[in-house]
Amino acid sequence: MRPEDLKAVRAFVKEHLDGRHAELDALDDKPSDVYERFRETGLANWWLPEEFGGRGLTLEDGVEIVNEIAYGDAGAAFTLFISVLGTSMVQLYGSDELKARHLGPMAARGSFCATLGSERNAGSELARIETTVAADGGELVLTGEKFFSTNTDFADFLIVVARSAEDPEAYHAVLVPRDTPGVEIVRRWDVIGLRASHTYQVALKDCRVPAGNRLGGSGLRLLEIGLNASRILIAATAIGIARRVRDHCMTYARTKPLRDGVLMENPVFAQRLGQMEMQIDVMKSHCLRAARDYDAIMADPDAPALFHRQGTLKSALTAKMFCGQAGWDVASVGSEMFGGLGYTEDLPIGKLLRDVRYVSVVEGGDDVLRDLLYSRYVIPVPRRT
Repeated sequence: MRPEDLKAVRAFVKEHLDGRHAELDALDDKPSDVYERFRETGLANWWLPEEFGGRGLTLEDGVEIVNEIAYGDAGAAFTLFISVLGTSMVQLYGSDELKARHLGPMAARGSFCATLGSERNAGSELARIETTVAADGGELVLTGEKFFSTNTDFADFLIVVARSAEDPEAYHAVLVPRDTPGVEIVRRWDVIGLRASHTYQVALKDCRVPAGNRLGGSGLRLLEIGLNASRILIAATAIGIARRVRDHCMTYARTKPLRDGVLMENPVFAQRLGQMEMQIDVMKSHCLRAARDYDAIMADPDAPALFHRQGTLKSALTAKMFCGQAGWDVASVGSEMFGGLGYTEDLPIGKLLRDVRYVSVVEGGDDVLRDLLYSRYVIPVPRRT
């Protein structure tokens, strides 16, 4: 990534996100002007490969970009990066024709895709999903309902994880263009944070696509692999939020009277802010390390097979868990600095507290990830740190 790219991101945040926290927290229609302005930076879908017209930036670059955007608004950041989940699955396991037909136009337009995995009854046990995909001649027919899916309504295409109708023990990941008949938005979720993002419940009613739209490999394994990139970038949003909390605290403390001076001179405040800075520094270091682990595999010519053997990266799990927990601690402590005002909507601190909570909830809550770490990286002795 060129130095001017990060400058462009910071300029975008300053011009189009700063001072709009109330507007971006209102659950209005998608702020299309924000996305259009980001496209003008030339960095929309920055991770898409150069061969398809993208910038081909690394996930390590992505951590820096998401950190900066989340400093302005985490919901906008989530909307702008979450397509990496679906596109990485297509890039690694789609046919050459499928990649050219869908990734190229997405790079050119700076548009979005969505991934549909979760279901109400399955919860975190994705092996219990009930959405089915059936073969019918040269087509695949998908039927079911998906619970949480971000960007679906304005996506170019959807990656749907479904159970095989022919073999209930088999799962597939299928690319479904958004305009496919039978794709219906049930509702938009009224979420408590990231309210500039758009997450939907979606029904699939006999949606027909060509058989070639199925990605190669088990759908559940492919989803697990795709989650590596998005989990690391979700963790990176916590860095931007925590930095914003710290800076709000410092601005407030400079003029807040306390005894014979101001809050910034108080030793308890100094200790709290020093702790915040330590947490922010470790959060960023861990995210960058996890991104480098991911990038090292992606740079290998045999990346699809390597990822298939590895599955969930340990550093992706620990980055998301640590950043979610540390970010929540920073935001919670930060809200206390403002006294009663920290529990009102008059200041942005309440929004930041609600926003950071998502890091420990979406794409696997902390207890789900703890169990995954235990089974994959604690029980097998050679995989322990």
